[in-house]
Amino acid sequence: MIDPIDRRGLLAGAAASLSLAASPSFAGPRDDTGVQARTNAGRIRGFRDRDVAVFKGVPYGADTAQTRFAAPKPPRPWRGVRPCLDFGAPAPQPGGNPGAGYLPDSAYTQDQTSEDCLNLNLWTPALDGAKRPVLVWFHGGGFSGWSANSPLYDGANLAKWGDAVVITVNHRLNAFGYLYLGQLGGERFADSGNAGMLDLVLALQWIRDNIEAFGGDPGRVSLFGQSGGGAKASVLMAMPAARGLFHRVMTMSGQQVTVTPAEMATTAARKFLTNAAVESPDALLTMSKDQLIAATRGVSTGPVLDGRSLTRDPFEPDATPVSRDVALIMGNTHDETRYLIGLDEPALSNLTWDELLPALKRSIPNFFGPLTPESAVVWYRDKHPAYSPSQIFFAMTTELRSWRAQIIQADRRAVQPGANTWVYQFDWQSPVLDGRMGAPHCGDIPFMFRNHREMVSMTGGGPETDAVADAMSSALINFARTGDPNGAGVPAWPKYELPGRVTMQWNTVSKATPDPRGEERRLVGLIPYRQPGT
Repeated sequence: MIDPIDRRGLLAGAAASLSLAASPSFAGPRDDTGVQARTNAGRIRGFRDRDVAVFKGVPYGADTAQTRFAAPKPPRPWRGVRPCLDFGAPAPQPGGNPGAGYLPDSAYTQDQTSEDCLNLNLWTPALDGAKRPVLVWFHGGGFSGWSANSPLYDGANLAKWGDAVVITVNHRLNAFGYLYLGQLGGERFADSGNAGMLDLVLALQWIRDNIEAFGGDPGRVSLFGQSGGGAKASVLMAMPAARGLFHRVMTMSGQQVTVTPAEMATTAARKFLTNAAVESPDALLTMSKDQLIAATRGVSTGPVLDGRSLTRDPFEPDATPVSRDVALIMGNTHDETRYLIGLDEPALSNLTWDELLPALKRSIPNFFGPLTPESAVVWYRDKHPAYSPSQIFFAMTTELRSWRAQIIQADRRAVQPGANTWVYQFDWQSPVLDGRMGAPHCGDIPFMFRNHREMVSMTGGGPETDAVADAMSSALINFARTGDPNGAGVPAWPKYELPGRVTMQWNTVSKATPDPRGEERRLVGLIPYRQPGT
């Protein structure tokens, strides 16, 4: 099985696009007359789309080729009016399109990526100083791939419907953002292990300083992100440098209990140097981005416990006190691995009983802890006698591999004095690909963004999706406005507290249920946990 972090990295090309042309259902000619705003670096020009003002590729930082492996710098000011009509370059990363058939088909080539990648995209109903809530999206792909430029993340529908400002952010990834060279190269490289996180801090500082010009409220900034994007938000919750730059967080299938210890990150850096055929980190400063991408082969990178940006793990041994007062929603999908594992292996949807154990041992060999695969299968067959072998496979791989971290974070937040936390479970079953995706990883994104009708490859685009989107996006907008998801359009949703563990189950009829997978939660609680890749 591919390591979860590396698997998400391999999805790099699936949702990284440089143009909404990849999604023809987003229609309408754009009007770029008179849509201008002033930033602290200079004036920019955008366009109107579906009655919202749009600015794409807005620079929030300077070209990182000039600050490779170091903290980012603000953009250089410009004269005149800078056009911000098209997406900026994504960060360097391996290419490909492994999400084909489910996620929007939006592959890109390596020459379309750039180290000049500190850019953001912004949608706002009006440039009127109205102080709307601000929703800042961090894209998936672990810490190694993807882009903010996917049509899946188009913010026009959400901004218009929710009367909010929506922002998506590009930043450094993989070795460019998280290769820890501090113990090998000295002070010049002290921030290298968390450069990508420092990019996000700089983006949040840009939002704080500029968002009023775009009709946003710097005092109501909400982070939301899925998979790696949720993990990035979780890490920011533990970073003192990010303190006060955001006020609420929603993570979607993206928990991050621990980060990489410095010694482990240094071992990965040594392997990177070997791959690059150099002895000193200084030699990396003059290599091409393509050479560096080639050297990432087999090297896992992510945020590092470097003693500078991060002095403790986000949720180990307890929930970070840095963001105790930041309201938090966290959620997972019921069938995470129907996408993460099953998309590329359709045969897993038709397993026999004889094939089940070999498939489990191949797919999640390191997630059983004191259990054996044989005993776990016996347990699942006893608890779910109507399940087929494939249903057991996806339930077990989801709960042992993908759900465990959320339980830890939610329970630790529940006992933190003064912390407000809500938990959801996405249960809606997608009809696409003959229904074999279930409620998969990434399945909740179109509904939060209100792109459920456009993302036909993920949702089918039918009218029954409206009820799901209305409830989910209403909760997001309520949360962004007040710090509480309850309100118009949302069933009563109690906070997540022990021992009740009330969880909102999103579906065509959504409802809050106490501990909906309590038996499974108790089972996975027997297994010691360490964040994959750390």
